[in-house]
Amino acid sequence: MTLVPKKMFFTSGVGTHKHELRSFELALRDAGIEKCNLVYVSSILPPKCKIISKKEGIALLEPGMITFCVMARCGSNEPHRLIATSIGCAVPTNKNAYGYLSEHHGFGQNEKVTGDYAEDIAAAMLASTLGVEFDEDTSWDEKKEVFKISNKIVKTTNTTKSAIVKNNGYCTVVAAAVFIF
Repeated sequence: MTLVPKKMFFTSGVGTHKHELRSFELALRDAGIEKCNLVYVSSILPPKCKIISKKEGIALLEPGMITFCVMARCGSNEPHRLIATSIGCAVPTNKNAYGYLSEHHGFGQNEKVTGDYAEDIAAAMLASTLGVEFDEDTSWDEKKEVFKISNKIVKTTNTTKSAIVKNNGYCTVVAAAVFIF
């Protein structure tokens, strides 16, 4: 049996509760994937995998379903702490080639910084696989220009969630790329 996902969607969520596990469950609920048995996988976007909307993807989920995903998770109970997670995605121009997904979680980073970083990681992994030369120490905009010039990466994107921990317990943020077969 070959398990290659045909569709994928992005989602994210935040949950706050006095107990850490419940804050995680509430973050999954906010993301719409709490009813699934999640199996974490690494970072490959399969060839020809169609990226669909969150609404369309969640409608395809069933309670108890074994669901593969790339997930980033961050939690804390430190009041006033900024926490963030992101899934970056880089899609190759060639639909028969695979792309990359990356997960990033951090403290003290806003959504823009976190999202750009995750997107950068995914693009860098795909670029190296495709033989695109670039300097990883240059700014994101300069690298993006290299990717565009190479005509090997069609798009990059990210889904990101951040939150500030309140005084009353744990806060968890999640970001995920969820696969559908």
